[in-house]
Parts: sequence; C-alpha cells; structure tokens
Amino acid sequence: RVGKKVVKSKTEKTVLAVYKPAGIVCTEDKREKKNIIRFLNYPVRVTYAGRLDKDSEGLLIMTNDGDLINGMMRARHEKEYKVRVNKEVTPEFIEKMSRGVHIRDKEKNLDAVTRPCTVKKTGKYTFSIILTQGLNRQIRRMCEALGYKVNVLKRIRIMNVELGDLKPGQVRELTEQELKELYGTVKERENAGISRTSE
Repeated sequence: RVGKKVVKSKTEKTVLAVYKPAGIVCTEDKREKKNIIRFLNYPVRVTYAGRLDKDSEGLLIMTNDGDLINGMMRARHEKEYKVRVNKEVTPEFIEKMSRGVHIRDKEKNLDAVTRPCTVKKTGKYTFSIILTQGLNRQIRRMCEALGYKVNVLKRIRIMNVELGDLKPGQVRELTEQELKELYGTVKERENAGISRTSE
C-alpha cells in the first residue's frame, strides 16, 4: 500500500481474449486516439500478443505476461481467419494461396514468398485461411498479388483460443484449460526451437 493506493503484485497474470473491432489500432502510442489500450480501458495494464491491422477485426490475446508474449512471437503458431473478397473465389485462387504467394512492398522493404498454408473455400466470395507466420498485412497482400481485394478480414482463432461468441469490443478471461494448453504449447515450441538450434 502506498498512501491510500493498493499496489498489486505484478506476478498476477492476466490473459484475455478480446474482440478487436475494425478501426481500432494495435499500438500503445497515446497520440493514436483509437488505440487498443485506450479502447479496452482494462483495470490491469495489458498489451497485445500479436497485432491485427486497423481494418481487420477479431481475436486478440492481451496480457501482462511478457514471457508469454515473447514466446508467442517466436513460435510458429496457428492463426485462423475468415475472409470475404470482392470477387468469386476460384479453385485456382485457393490453390495459389495454399502453395504460397510472392508478395512485395518496396516501402516496407518486404519481398517474400509466404509459407504454404491451409485455405478452404467457404462461400462464393469467402474462404478460411490458417497461417503460421505473421508478415505485415499478409492476407491482404496475398490477395492483392492474385488480383483480389479483401473486404472483410476476421481472426477467429489463435492456437487453441477461439473467438467464439464474443461480440466486437467484448473481452473475456481465458479459462484454466485454455491457459494450460496455451502455455504448454508455447513452451513446447520454444523447447523444440532450442533443440533445433543446438543440433
């Protein structure tokens, strides 16, 4: 206790599933009026483990556990998205997206071929995609490279954590089972990475 203020121990870990609406920015920059920290206004200081671009919506994991954030950033974990595009999704488009797409951006100094990923058509203009990498605006750039424009991009899963019934702006704490699995997977992937680099 400092004066009348109760100071809580930083060891108490908070891990949240947050539905980020489109238009909210993943930044801690206070000059950005629509930043996720201000929008969330959570009583415990938390930050995001992996971004979603401003125009995208859906699941963010937010936490005050720096080790978890670092572990998630290093691990090649699955992230699943639902996407709506401006024209019909063809078998050729699905095949090219799945195989990997060459994306370039001179301004961002980006020139890469995306990793193979799982892509499934879900409707005339919609598909689902599971990524294990997180290049800047990756799905939008992949679609653009193939002549498509993304109209709606929604992340519905990060590893074992699902967006579920959350509505835009809603937050929930992860269940004990989700936490156990999340921490277990991050640790497992980190250990696998250490053993690969030591071989």
